[in-house]
Amino acid sequence: MSTTSAALPVVAVVGRPNVGKSTLVNRLVGRRATIVQEHPGVTRDRKELVAAWRDRSFLVVDTGGWLPDGAISDDAHELTRQVSAQAERAIREADVVVLVVDAVVGAVEEDAQVARVLQRAKKPVLVVANKVDGDRQEPEAWAFARLGLGDPFPVSAAHGRGAGELLDAIFAALPEVVPDAPVVEEDHMFAVAIVGRPNVGKSTLFNKLLGDERVVVHDEPGTTRDDIDTILDTPDGPLRIVDTAGMRRRSREGEPTEYFGVVRALDAVDRADAALFVIDASAGVTHQDQRLAERIDAAGTAVVVVLNKWDVIDDADRRRNVLVDVADRLAFLSYAPVLKISALTGRGVLRLLPALREAEAAYHTRVSTSTLNRLLQEAQASHPPPTGRRTRPRILYATQGATDPPTFTLFATHELPQTYLRYLERKLREGLNLGPTPMKLRVRRRSA
Repeated sequence: MSTTSAALPVVAVVGRPNVGKSTLVNRLVGRRATIVQEHPGVTRDRKELVAAWRDRSFLVVDTGGWLPDGAISDDAHELTRQVSAQAERAIREADVVVLVVDAVVGAVEEDAQVARVLQRAKKPVLVVANKVDGDRQEPEAWAFARLGLGDPFPVSAAHGRGAGELLDAIFAALPEVVPDAPVVEEDHMFAVAIVGRPNVGKSTLFNKLLGDERVVVHDEPGTTRDDIDTILDTPDGPLRIVDTAGMRRRSREGEPTEYFGVVRALDAVDRADAALFVIDASAGVTHQDQRLAERIDAAGTAVVVVLNKWDVIDDADRRRNVLVDVADRLAFLSYAPVLKISALTGRGVLRLLPALREAEAAYHTRVSTSTLNRLLQEAQASHPPPTGRRTRPRILYATQGATDPPTFTLFATHELPQTYLRYLERKLREGLNLGPTPMKLRVRRRSA
């Protein structure tokens, strides 16, 4: 059973850029849950992951490279400031802070500035001297005792050396268990992935839905590198919302970071129950949008098409052309609602949650066998299957094999052409009022 972050103590992993924070987070949670690369700046948003040690679960928060205000130059990139602000917020919300430093490089002024901020935070702080791969490097770790945050823990996050001792210390620093703390199971929670090309406004929409600056937003394409998921409490119950990296053409996936970001985004789509497919309305439906829509459709997730930046289009003819383009190029998603919004201003965003709840209900739909077979008999009577080489196929009966999405198995005397299967899907959608969910039809041969 997994739980929401609200029910768990929080451990924030912080430090200056490129000291191995994400590698340590992966070690603490016991899996490769975050993207790790040698160059700095890979992690930008706060990523929350559940870890467990000695029968105690806690939330580990990975953060981007943190530089306190005094260490950020006046000409620093705005992105640097936002990443540091996310790390500072993680510290404020944490029960325990793990400060990661680089034992190979040694203590630098930026480490001292970070330490001074943490001393004022009045929270338990554990100093991790990372990259201590053997006994000969251990003396280098003790130089960090001068930071005034207690004895450092010599650790090699890459190889696991010292990880057990660190986890014991984290366990000891965690706050007492609160009796009857609210726990929400996530295993069956409806999961929604926000997907789309780079720079279409996915992270802005993510923040707007949460009512919080949860992820870094910047005009630079590819700002989001990893998928970030958060529980959104709604009047109808919680939703898991996942912000994903922008998916671009394979030829544009130039660096490993972008490649892994796209891989994780595709994995998020595969694991999600529904997708908010965000399109830049000012650019229209591109070829890349079309390919991505096909990938979402193949994953079998419910879909809500989101035309973002609708407020930017002030010409009525252009707006009509965009809608015609959606109907034409995304015809295979004809069951999906199309919502026109502005994630920046919030216009139309409130309509997304009702659309997602409708998609959730349709995604879980189960139909009685008698109703299913009655609709198929009526469809066959109205328009029989086309005659094959020797005889006309006939559907004998059908059953619903699964939900999420609704999946129906048709037992027929011969194979049915794709054109006829599309006709049956349309009739079933009309008869069952399925709404915004994909549907799967499978055909099995059975003698009459």
